[in-house]
Amino acid sequence: MRVLVVGRGGREHALAWRLAQDPEVEGVVTAPGNPGTAWVGENEPEATEEDAQALVDAVRRRGVDLVVIGPEAPLVAGVADRLREAGVTVLGPGAAAARLEGSKAFAKELMAGAGVPTAPFAVCDSPASAHRAVDRMGAPIVVKADGLAAGKGVTVAMDRAEAHAAVEEAMVERRFGAAGERVVLERFVPGPEASAFALCDGEAFELWPSARDHKRLETGDLGPNTGGMGAVTPAPVPDSEAWRRVGEEVIAPTLRALGRAGAPFVGILYAGLKWTPDGPVVLEFNVRLGDPEAQALVMTMRGAVARAFDAAARGRLAPGRLAFAGAGAAVVAAAPGYPGAPRTGGRIEGLDAAERGALPDTALFLAGVGRKADDWVVEGGRVLAAAAWAERPWEAAARAYARLSAVRFEGMQVRSDIGRA
Repeated sequence: MRVLVVGRGGREHALAWRLAQDPEVEGVVTAPGNPGTAWVGENEPEATEEDAQALVDAVRRRGVDLVVIGPEAPLVAGVADRLREAGVTVLGPGAAAARLEGSKAFAKELMAGAGVPTAPFAVCDSPASAHRAVDRMGAPIVVKADGLAAGKGVTVAMDRAEAHAAVEEAMVERRFGAAGERVVLERFVPGPEASAFALCDGEAFELWPSARDHKRLETGDLGPNTGGMGAVTPAPVPDSEAWRRVGEEVIAPTLRALGRAGAPFVGILYAGLKWTPDGPVVLEFNVRLGDPEAQALVMTMRGAVARAFDAAARGRLAPGRLAFAGAGAAVVAAAPGYPGAPRTGGRIEGLDAAERGALPDTALFLAGVGRKADDWVVEGGRVLAAAAWAERPWEAAARAYARLSAVRFEGMQVRSDIGRA
């Protein structure tokens, strides 16, 4: 089997890395890819994520059997639909199902109708209505831009003043562009967070082990929200027995609701959860693997990964093809100025040596990394992640930190508590 992975980030490097190890995979192509994906396969730099025709051309030219779409933007834009219309086998939902991530209002309303546990909320189409809702709901409260905001657009406001400021930022100052034309206000839910992922074929699903994504920039869960500074799997909470409730109470009713709406979900469904004394409460849905959860999860994946992905894409998911063992961790190194205004162009030292002298059961996954002459340079906010496997999450995190220790660049931001927070 030949597989094409769509995307250019650390998640796509992790997917390509894992697929390249599958004995049933003859080759992996990443479009457009990054310097790290070229370590494990070939890149199609001219085939960008939302150029469906270029992706179809790459599939035909390279004899690709399966396409795996990594990021959310092409899914929301309907790229999976256009590939399927061209006869391509695709793991990734069509645009109708991808609205789960493309519109937080759509997701909340679908959950309310399907009986999926979620926090009380209000959908607001104007700054005035949003300010009134803040006063009515009180604080703490979560203010969310409705549309795609590149992992940003969410403010956990601990008082009303902060909530009102977040409304102004999204709806008046338009910091998140069109994504902030509408906002969702959600009552804050206390409790530990967990990320749930399920491989879905439109009706059937396979729930994966839990993960935890550390969103805050700084050690101790301080500082601004980011796209993610590290992850571990399994999450410390809940235990494996309680985790089954996620499939029954979250994934299954969501798939049924999408099916009734004529939008069957084929791909990897993500549910961001708070775990309360009453069980799971859904904070948000994503329609793809998380980043950096993917970097941790791939370290624990066992079995016929490509065959499982292909079966789901064809509506023939069968249990047992995928398995998970032990624990995984990923630690992100971010650029100076991230998440606000990352400063790029800095030279990255030690990357070649770190890749050549790889520690057992570890990997480096590149994201915002580029080449300038003979140097590796910072090109994005989250630059790279070190990932590792071990029997327990804190051991996996320790190995990831050891792998990352050889890499350095000016202003590098790394949390020191992944696996312990």
